[in-house]
Amino acid sequence: MLNQCIKSYFQVNKAQMNTIRRLTSVSKNKKKDDWISVVGLEVHAQISSNTKLFSGSENKFAASVNQNVSLFDSAIPGTLPVLNKYCVESALRTAIALNCKINNISMFDRKHYFYADLPAGYQITQQRKAIANHGKITFPVYVPGVVKKPYEKTVRLFQLQLEQDSGKSLHDTEAKRSLVDLNRAGIPLMELVFEPDLSDGEEAASLVKELIITLKRLGSCNCRMEEGALRVDANISIHRAGEPLGVRTEIKNIGSVRNVAQAIAYEIERQKCVKTNGGEIINETRSWNALTRKTITMRDKEVQQDYRFMPEPNLPPLHIDMEEDDIDRGILKYNKLKTTIPELPSKTREILVNEIGLSKEIAIILVNEPFLLNYFNDIIKMQKSVPPKIIANFLINELMAACNKININIEICKIKVGQLSNILALLHNGFINLTTVKIILDDLNEDPNQDVMNIIKNKDLQQISDAKEIEKICVDAIGANKKAVEQFKNGKAKAIFAIAGHISKVTNQKANMNLVMKKLEELLKQNK
Repeated sequence: MLNQCIKSYFQVNKAQMNTIRRLTSVSKNKKKDDWISVVGLEVHAQISSNTKLFSGSENKFAASVNQNVSLFDSAIPGTLPVLNKYCVESALRTAIALNCKINNISMFDRKHYFYADLPAGYQITQQRKAIANHGKITFPVYVPGVVKKPYEKTVRLFQLQLEQDSGKSLHDTEAKRSLVDLNRAGIPLMELVFEPDLSDGEEAASLVKELIITLKRLGSCNCRMEEGALRVDANISIHRAGEPLGVRTEIKNIGSVRNVAQAIAYEIERQKCVKTNGGEIINETRSWNALTRKTITMRDKEVQQDYRFMPEPNLPPLHIDMEEDDIDRGILKYNKLKTTIPELPSKTREILVNEIGLSKEIAIILVNEPFLLNYFNDIIKMQKSVPPKIIANFLINELMAACNKININIEICKIKVGQLSNILALLHNGFINLTTVKIILDDLNEDPNQDVMNIIKNKDLQQISDAKEIEKICVDAIGANKKAVEQFKNGKAKAIFAIAGHISKVTNQKANMNLVMKKLEELLKQNK
């Protein structure tokens, strides 16, 4: 059952899976001259606040061009930044969840560079003393077919800092001009800089997935990568055992979790080919082309940009109260924020395995799909008689397959939890079988307002479980499959499956096959 649900959950074609295997295969017993890959991630997470980091402009995706722009966002002389308290609280809660050391005093800096979408000529960030440092996150790595057995990986977080986003340049190639949209200028960001503790693309993708789940639970970021709310940069290098780290390349703005795995896997393989053929790796920035599945050179990094960092004169130091008392000093309190941290993914997996009795593999899948997990938590409360393992397998195997069939994400599935609960109860007591479940789920995906029992009645989907009817069906099948019966009598035990297949076909797969197999064995042994 587990193998079936895994196949349903990971809809990856054979050629694609072979590519991933080839690119990510790493021997556990590395030889001395084998290449070792090193990966580090930098993640920009857009904070889910109503307004921008330093102005009162609305923080909203897909607004009309230059609609959400204040005087400060457009760098009008004389305007001053006002720090958004909610953004600071979100960053602190994220830092606490990621086991960071909170700095009771942090500073803001100006990072200077000149581009059309940065009106002031500098970005306000935290370079010298960020809001938090030295965190860590532990997460599972599990990809059936690539990483067969789940294992845990811990990655250190060097720094978590607040900074403002820049605007967006719009290039019109036909008119040969560029336009600027400042809606994004000043959008609040958390930059998370991870240490190079990862080995390959699958570990990197697993880290990003864990980070997404964590940030969503905290409410810090909606993590919609398609909207640019979460942007991932990856730094990759290779070296041989006992040698210093190699020259790294950076892949900018990877747009999905799957692309994180594939882009890093490709870049590792590309660097190995270059080095094996006597070439040298260039310190450069590359981009990932999801269509060609290749990384492409953007620019080299031979000349280090001089950002001329300087303290931001218009923002005082940010103080965090680390004391345990309740005295209101007018500054943010660490201990008060700590009590608002929700249950984190690692704790949820621990409960699913140790208290509910699910396997590690199933627990990882459920936690990685929050909507699926919500279904599971609701149904186990409604269906006490159905074992949690059956509920979990049903959701992963049957529901996910039904959604994949019509190419919809589980997040937009309109089937109600009550309907799924009813289906599971009917399936568990033998009123319907897995074949008819698929028909019911397909119907509900088309029209979620239907009643489950009405679908079963109208389409005659009830499983045939009556003992007398099963016996009659088996007797007729034995009479219609004399060759298979003869083979069974001569010692070929598998011939019984040919007769069972005949019964499944003539009953439109509605016969209770457990009862059928028992009755067939009984009748065939009597006739020996």
